[in-house]
Amino acid sequence: MKIIAIGKVHYMHRSGFVALIGRPNVGKSTLLNALVNEKVAIISERPQTTRNQIRAVLTRPEDQVIFIDTPGLHKPKHRLGSVMVQKALNTMQEVDLIYFMVEAQHAPGLGDKYISEILKAVESPIFLVLNKSDLIAPEKLDRYRDLYLKLGCYAGCFNISARYNQNLSTLIERTVSHLPEGPQYYPPGMITDQPERFIASEIIREKLIALTRQEIPFSVAVVIQEMKTREKSDLLDIWAEIYVERKSQVGIIVGKGGGLLKETGIKARKELEVLFGQPIFLDLRVKVKQKWRNREEELRRLGYSD
Repeated sequence: MKIIAIGKVHYMHRSGFVALIGRPNVGKSTLLNALVNEKVAIISERPQTTRNQIRAVLTRPEDQVIFIDTPGLHKPKHRLGSVMVQKALNTMQEVDLIYFMVEAQHAPGLGDKYISEILKAVESPIFLVLNKSDLIAPEKLDRYRDLYLKLGCYAGCFNISARYNQNLSTLIERTVSHLPEGPQYYPPGMITDQPERFIASEIIREKLIALTRQEIPFSVAVVIQEMKTREKSDLLDIWAEIYVERKSQVGIIVGKGGGLLKETGIKARKELEVLFGQPIFLDLRVKVKQKWRNREEELRRLGYSD
């Protein structure tokens, strides 16, 4: 047990793990980034963007909170979807606290009711977090909140806006009060435990999601083949392969005259240079892996399966 001494008063150090659970596209990744004031998870208006567990660490002198972003719970249409859902379900059994995130501007739907039934079997305390509360009139918000509260038993209820950082400080303080006394799991200054290769691949995928349409975002995977800094230089070389499921999708990713792939590279490189603090040479190649979302061996190779 770690004890923090401030003057003559001794404070117990609290720490623990908090899972963000909810339907796709309710703002879990946006909240994760806002809680630690850093971009840890990629963000998109398209659902099912998050495919892995992503951890973000908030460290303060008297406490440490490890937030875990999870894939949105949905009805799977392929093996990848099943893996994503299972990751979220597994996470709920391994944490000290759960945020059940919903969209404040909508009444509970079938997906929310399905998740609330699953949560009834979870022993950890649950916070009901109504995100995007800035998009709804107060009286309507109160009515919808009451409907959500009827779905389960919650240790707390919060109206927030992850996008505009509304009520997040209150959410953090109440979160810490529900965590056990414990050690500092990660060193100060560490924001995420994700490896650099994973972060780089996710940023590239985020730019592709933003620039493409149709079903392309859902059938794209990005793998970093190699990352290394050149000798006697500060230039970081990154070679990445973009996988799609059909040959026809290659042309869409590349774009007319290679324009879309070039724009993807430019946008990703600029963000990666800020993140890594050094100039970057980014090489992107597009390849076909047929039906990779339904092939267990490919999911393992691409890092989407345990």
